[in-house]
Formats: sequence, structure tokens, C-alpha cells
Amino acid sequence: MPEESASEVTQILGELRDGDASAADRLLPVVYDELRMLARAFLRRERADHTLQPTALVHEAYLKLIDQSSTDWKGKQHFMAIAAQAIRRILVDHARAHRAAKRGGGDWRRITLQGVPNVADQDHLDFERLDAVLSELSELNQRQAKVVELRFFGGMSVEETAEILGVSERTVKGDWRFARAWLQQQLQQPETQ
Repeated sequence: MPEESASEVTQILGELRDGDASAADRLLPVVYDELRMLARAFLRRERADHTLQPTALVHEAYLKLIDQSSTDWKGKQHFMAIAAQAIRRILVDHARAHRAAKRGGGDWRRITLQGVPNVADQDHLDFERLDAVLSELSELNQRQAKVVELRFFGGMSVEETAEILGVSERTVKGDWRFARAWLQQQLQQPETQ
């Protein structure tokens, strides 16, 4: 996003935080394309017959985001990180609902996890399982779980992740390395019911 657009987003987020209801209407056109790209990236990891479309996912996430008027938005990157989190939550909820509808269904398809080396070699993984494993990681090391969320789900670079978390790039790289290894180990274990 160009510098002027990033500062425009920051300004609009400040107005939204301060209670300006019209700020939400001005924000969507500025961030819509990036939110849609983020939604498409998430949905590429979903099962082929997934019923959510990128547009619906963006709109649902956006409604959740603008409802957070008490959030102290720190700028565009912070907004996008929270957007990634909101999209992840929506997809996990959708997966749970889908799984509940098919309880015991043998043809339930799992999504492929791409982007986390070695873990991607596993044939399939579902968002609900990934969410459970990330929650476990968060209990052990919240920052490492946040690094996974920002890098994998948010599509952020090491530099962007370091800036959002307020740590060095070296710390992000170390956390990313450890978290990927830990995820691989956890995801290869059989699921306990």
C-alpha cells in the first residue's frame, strides 16, 4: 500500500476509534482490495467445496472489525493483523459448524496446510485442528503463536511481523523456526478426542 494510503488508513482508524460512525464507510474502499486478497489466500487453503466466498468473508470480517471501536488501532498493519485474526476465527467457526453438520461423516475433507515447511508434507489438515494446536502453542509461548498467525495467516513478512510485535527481525525468525518445528510435531501426532 502506498505511503499516502497507509497514513489515510491510520487517520480513518483514529476517527473510527474516536466514534466517528462515517469513518467505517470511508475505510472499506481503502482496505477492501487487501482484505479480499487476504480472504482469497485463506480460502485457497480450504476444501474445494467450501461455501464461503472471498467477498462474504471480507464483509463478515469487516463488520467484526469496525465493531471494535475500543481498539487502539496503531495503523494499517495493525488493522490487517487483526483482520487476519478475524478471518481465521470466521473460518474456524465455519469449519466447526460444517463438521457438526456432518458428525461422523466419512467423506469429510480436510484442507491442506501450505506455507509451513514440513507440515505441508502432511496430506491434509483442518482449520479446527490447526486452531486447537495454535491455542496450545499460545499457552506455551504467546509471541510464537502470534508470529505464526501474522506470518502464515496474515501473509506478513518478517519485517512487518517484527514491527507489529515490537521485537527484532532476528527474534521473529527464531520464533518462526521454533513454531514451525513445534507445529509439525504436534500436527503429526494422532488427534485425541
